[in-house]
Amino acid sequence: MKLAVFVSGKGTNLLNIIKKNRDGFLRSEVVLVISDRDCEAIENSEREGIRTKVADPRNFADEMEFGNALVEALNNSEADFIVLAGYLKKVPNIVVKKFANRIINVHPALLPSFGGKGMYGMKVHQAVIDYGCKVSGATVHLVDAEYDHGPVVLQRCVPVSEDDSPETLASKIHKLEYELLPEAIKLFENNEIKMEGRRVTLSRKVSSKT
Repeated sequence: MKLAVFVSGKGTNLLNIIKKNRDGFLRSEVVLVISDRDCEAIENSEREGIRTKVADPRNFADEMEFGNALVEALNNSEADFIVLAGYLKKVPNIVVKKFANRIINVHPALLPSFGGKGMYGMKVHQAVIDYGCKVSGATVHLVDAEYDHGPVVLQRCVPVSEDDSPETLASKIHKLEYELLPEAIKLFENNEIKMEGRRVTLSRKVSSKT
C-alpha cells in the first residue's frame, strides 16, 4: 500500500511507521505527509525525502474547497490508504467517501469513551484521570464522517495508577500506539480485515500484550 499520513505535531507515530517499513515489518511506504500546520513532522518528512503538503482548513473558502485540495494532493502522490496519526482536524467528507474503509485513526483512549470533538492529547488523559478510570488505552478505528466514531479495528489497555498524571499516562499509551498502528496497517496489507456493519473481525489473532 501507498500511505498518506495526516499529522499535526511531532509525528512520532509517523516516524515509527517509517521505521517499521525499513525494518521489513511493513511493506507499505509513506508517499505523502499532510498537516494542517507547519510542524516538526513536516520538517522530518522533508528530510526523509517524503512529499509533504501543509493545508490549513482556515485558508479555504469552505470544506469542499479544502477537501478538493487534499484529494488533489492524494491523487498526485498515488496514495491508496490514509493513516491519521495525531491529526487534529476533521477529515472532509469528500476524502472520507473517496477512501471509504481505507482510513484509520489512532486515538489515545478506549473508544467510545473519551472521544469526540475536542478530545485529543492531554485533554483525553486528564479526563480519564478525573473520571477515576482504572484502565485506559489506545484504539485504532476506521474513520467515518464523525469524530472518533468509526468501527474499532484494534484496542489495547493499560492500568491507570493512582499516582498517574496526564503526562505519565500519555507515556504508557504512546507505547501502545507504536504497537497498534503498525499492526493495524499490516492487517490491511494482508487483507485480514472483514467488516460486518460495525463489527470488524480479523482472520488471525493479534497479540494482546502490553
